[in-house]
Amino acid sequence: MRYHGGEEQAVYAYAREELDRWERELGRTLPNGVFGENLTMRDAAVDDALVGERWQIGAPGTGPLLEVSTTRFPCRTFAGWLGEQGWLKRFTARHRAGAYLRVRTPGEVRAGDTVTVVHRPDHDVSVSHVFRALTGEPELLPHILTAGELLDPLVRERALRRTGRSLA
Repeated sequence: MRYHGGEEQAVYAYAREELDRWERELGRTLPNGVFGENLTMRDAAVDDALVGERWQIGAPGTGPLLEVSTTRFPCRTFAGWLGEQGWLKRFTARHRAGAYLRVRTPGEVRAGDTVTVVHRPDHDVSVSHVFRALTGEPELLPHILTAGELLDPLVRERALRRTGRSLA
């Protein structure tokens, strides 16, 4: 976790449907985990998840409880790993970067475990909103700040700085 955001980015989730889309576009097989995700999820609107949304993995009380904290921002390491020309620009233009999650309650995850949304916060700031606000749609910055303390502190600080506001 040292290099990937610590507690705020403990788990990275990405939608299998997005990998399938990239497979078709890139013309190559992309196995689960190829983007560095810990959870490859099928039939889940990962990028539409709200910051602060909580996911129960597996049966209640047996698997981990995770909380959506932010989105992934692609880096040069990710681009190098994929080895695709212009990858960062292409990936960013898609606005479907997946979600990072905090671990609220640790536990084991197994292939095929169900994921149940057990809490949705009182705002409408999605992972996709955060991504778009910080990668080319700065007019969304005030909106993502409505998620308040649920935002990853570094993302919140960045958004505050860009809007000319302070942490106080």
